Amino acid sequence: MEEILEFLTDLRQNNNREWFHSNKSEYKNAQSKFNLIAERFLKDISTFDNSVKHLTLKECTYRIYRDLRFSKDKTPYKTHFGVYVCQGGKKSWDAGYYFHIEPKWEDGTGGHKLYCGSFMPDKDRLQLIREDVFNNGKLYRQAIQEAKNFYLEENSLKKNPKGFPESEFDDLIRMKSFILVQDITKNQLLSKDLNEYLKQESKVGYPLIKMLNEATSFVGNY
Repeated sequence: MEEILEFLTDLRQNNNREWFHSNKSEYKNAQSKFNLIAERFLKDISTFDNSVKHLTLKECTYRIYRDLRFSKDKTPYKTHFGVYVCQGGKKSWDAGYYFHIEPKWEDGTGGHKLYCGSFMPDKDRLQLIREDVFNNGKLYRQAIQEAKNFYLEENSLKKNPKGFPESEFDDLIRMKSFILVQDITKNQLLSKDLNEYLKQESKVGYPLIKMLNEATSFVGNY
């Protein structure tokens, strides 16, 4: 793990093609070590979430090369490793489990994290989720409250979206994303029990993920 963190730190300080190409072997080494963690992450989640059993590692991990077409930041490489496990694979909009390794940078950005849920679902999916929350809000509230080591990412409207009357679940209905977030400390990251910890905490997020994916299973058909 230290080799992964060392590579990402060096890359942050030398985010250019010349440095990357001259240190390609260090990247390959860090990537291979991360892939071992990611492969175990995928395997562990499949023990309690049958919807992801068909996935390959390639369907869950990302290239390190940044898409610069629409970005003001022209640094060519990502300074993190991430794995996203969800029933439709990383290119889908399905809710899932995301593990992110990135040192905490001097500007306050970065940090190692575990996410469970749906990040910025598209308009149709968001509508279906909100309708399900309106009808089954107690179940959503329970799933969120029982995820004791997570916090709910704040990203919401100031008032209810059109078509939703006031209810006791307004705070959830106004959400734009439905994401449980947990900060992973460096000590946790370096622990020999890291994957077991990720497995157990991801399992806690499973009830919310299951509800989100069931709510959006009919997207395009309503």
